[in-house]
Amino acid sequence: MSLEENRALVRRIPEEVWSRGDMAAADAVLAAEFVNHNPAFGHPPTREGYKQTVAAFRAAFPDLSMVVDHILAEGDLVALRFRVRGTHRAQFGVFAASGRPIEFTGSASFRVEDGRVAELWVNGDLLGLLQQIGGRVVPG
Repeated sequence: MSLEENRALVRRIPEEVWSRGDMAAADAVLAAEFVNHNPAFGHPPTREGYKQTVAAFRAAFPDLSMVVDHILAEGDLVALRFRVRGTHRAQFGVFAASGRPIEFTGSASFRVEDGRVAELWVNGDLLGLLQQIGGRVVPG
């Protein structure tokens, strides 16, 4: 695949999977043997686990949108910086719905193989997110 095709493939994740909750798109974009190197909430590091993570976020933030601020590709790797916005409308972990708007940023790196995303490494500002919905940092 060309670099442009790799960028277009990866762009489907924030636009279709996260922003629209389209799990069929997740199945189309993520390889059957997909590995998420930073799984969340105890979900497995698989395609199904990734879909569970998306579903958990979208349940708590039903108006969630994820936009791509920057996207770069080189070889079989694609990196992007993203921004997430939404409103905390339902339980998220131990946090009851607050009705508060949220916004946080993150970055992700993807490895593409045979026209699908085979691996993902992601780093999002989850501490910032939790603080926005009422979480507090307690010094140890």
